[in-house]
Amino acid sequence: MIESALAEIGRRGEEIAAAVFLGGTEKVLENNNLSISGYPVVTAADPLAAIKAAIEKYRPEAVVDLSDEPIVGYLERFEIACLVLAEGLIYRGADFELRPPTFEDLSTKPSMAIIGTGKRVGKTAVSAYACRELKARGFNPAVVAMGRGGPAEPEVIRGDQIKIDADYLLAQAKQGRHAASDHFEDALMSRVPTVGCRRCGGGLAGEPFISNVRAGALVANGLETDFTVFEGSGAAMPPVAVNTRVTVAGANQPVDYIIGYLGPYRLLISDLVVLTNCEDHIEPGKLKAITEGIARIKPGINVVKTIFRPLPLDDISGKKVFFATTAPESTGSILAEYLESAFGAEVAGISHNLSNRPRLRQDLAKSGDFDILLTELKAAAVDVATAVGTELNKQIVYCDNVPVVREGGSLADHLVGLAKESVVRFKGSGRRPIGPVKIGRSGPKPRMQGRRTPR
Repeated sequence: MIESALAEIGRRGEEIAAAVFLGGTEKVLENNNLSISGYPVVTAADPLAAIKAAIEKYRPEAVVDLSDEPIVGYLERFEIACLVLAEGLIYRGADFELRPPTFEDLSTKPSMAIIGTGKRVGKTAVSAYACRELKARGFNPAVVAMGRGGPAEPEVIRGDQIKIDADYLLAQAKQGRHAASDHFEDALMSRVPTVGCRRCGGGLAGEPFISNVRAGALVANGLETDFTVFEGSGAAMPPVAVNTRVTVAGANQPVDYIIGYLGPYRLLISDLVVLTNCEDHIEPGKLKAITEGIARIKPGINVVKTIFRPLPLDDISGKKVFFATTAPESTGSILAEYLESAFGAEVAGISHNLSNRPRLRQDLAKSGDFDILLTELKAAAVDVATAVGTELNKQIVYCDNVPVVREGGSLADHLVGLAKESVVRFKGSGRRPIGPVKIGRSGPKPRMQGRRTPR
C-alpha cells in the first residue's frame, strides 16, 4: 500500500528523494530490508531523529506524511511539524499542509527579532529593555514594531528626539489613531527611533495574514542607525529574515502554548528564551514542566526567568496613585506593594482592565480620590485612561514594565551577547556594509514624527 501511495506522489509530478521508516512492526515482515520501490530508506532510534537525518542528507523541499495511528499520533505529528517547519520545509499530509513562515532577506543591518508565544507575555517590554541596553552598549538601534492597531503606512517616531506625553498621545488619538499601539510604547520606553507597522491575522506557525513590515524594514534601512530590532505581535512573527531571535513566553500561559502544538517551532528557530511572569504564585511544577520541555526541544538554549515590575517615568513619591494595568488580578497586591515601597507612593486603587474599555471606565468611575493616574501605554491607556484622567484634572504618568531576572543570568548580558552574535552572522552572510541605505523613489515614504533624519 505504501508503494501505491509513493506512486501516487510521482503521478502528481513530485520527485521522491527518500523514504523514512518511523517504526511499527504490525505490517512489517521479519528480516525485511525495508526496501521500498528502489528508494533509499532512512531509519534512526526515533522518528524525529530519522526525519532530521533524512532532511540533512537529501535536502528536500517538502516532507509528505504517510503515517497514521498508532505509531504517529496527534502529539507526534505536531513534533514532526515543528521540526520540518524549522528546517524551512513544507509539511504535507492527506488532508493538511503546513508551510513555514516567509522571512524575506531585507535588512541591510545586523538584526534581532523578539517574538512571542502569545499576547500579553511582555514582548514590547522586553523589546524596549533590549533597545535601551543595546543603546547603552553603543549599538545605535532602531526598532520595527507591528501591532494590530499600527499605521497603514510605515511611520517613524523619533523616540530619541521628541517629547511623548499625555498631550502628544491625546492629539494622536483625536486623529483617530490607536495612540497606545506598540510603536508608541516602544518609542516612549526605549527612546530610540521606532518604525511603526501593522498586521492582521496570524497563522499557526506565526505568519501574519497581511502586514506592512516588509516596507517597514526598508524604512529602517534608511535610518541613521546600525542595528535593527524587529518586534513580533501576539504569536505572529515579523516576516523578515534576522540574524538572531529571542522567544518571549509567559509562565502564566498554558504549558502547551509554549512546548506543545507549534510552540516548539518558535523555540527551534530562537537563540534565547525569556520566560516572563515567573511570580511566586506560579506553581513550581508548571515552571519545571516548561523549562524541562524547552530543554528537551532545544538542548542548550538559555532560559532567563523573569518577573515584571512597574517603573513610573515621572516622580510619584508622596502621591496617591490610581494604577491601570493589563497585569492579571493575581498580581494586584504585589504590584501595589512594590509601587509603595520602591517609589514612596500610596496606591489608592488599581484596575486590571486596561484592555477592557467598558470595565476600565467603571473602575475609574468608582476610583475615589487620587493625585496621579499611573498607566501602562497599551490597550485603552490613551483613549480611555488618559482621556478620563485629563477630564478629572489628574496628572498622567506613564509606566514602563521592567523585566527583573529571577534565574538564568543577566538578561542584559544575554541580549548584548546576541547582538554581538548578530553582527558576526551578518558579516558572515556577505550582505551589504552596515550603515544607512538611501530609499529610492519606488521605496516606501514613511510618515515622520520628530525631526527628519538627514540621509
